Amino acid sequence: MDAKGRTSLPARYRDVLVAAGESRIVITSSLEACLVAYGMREWLAFEERLAKLPSFDKAVQKLRRIYVSGAVECDVDDSGRILVPQTLRDHAHLTKEVVWAGNGRYAELWDKAAWQAAFETTDDERVEIAARLAELGL
Repeated sequence: MDAKGRTSLPARYRDVLVAAGESRIVITSSLEACLVAYGMREWLAFEERLAKLPSFDKAVQKLRRIYVSGAVECDVDDSGRILVPQTLRDHAHLTKEVVWAGNGRYAELWDKAAWQAAFETTDDERVEIAARLAELGL
């Protein structure tokens, strides 16, 4: 990330956007100390799914506050970069070294040190995660 808060999208992510005919992405805060980035079509589909959830559910309200209210549409410039607003950089504690991590329908943007820490798990956590994934059929 440069001093102005711009970061380059990975080439593969840019290729997917171009193939979809998109030149803008939506970035927003996550439940964790990172950002999430969606192509416009995927963001609109996400908002549609979210709109169908119960309005008075506390978890849904919180998700809307975190995801939707902080969402920013970003143009991808000719050099393949986006400008990450300061409020979002602060949320994710982004510094000079950042990591883009593909996550299926969206990508995550992490501070490099936080990304590395996210992989640190104990044996007990791994067993718990494996059990939960088995419950989900994975």
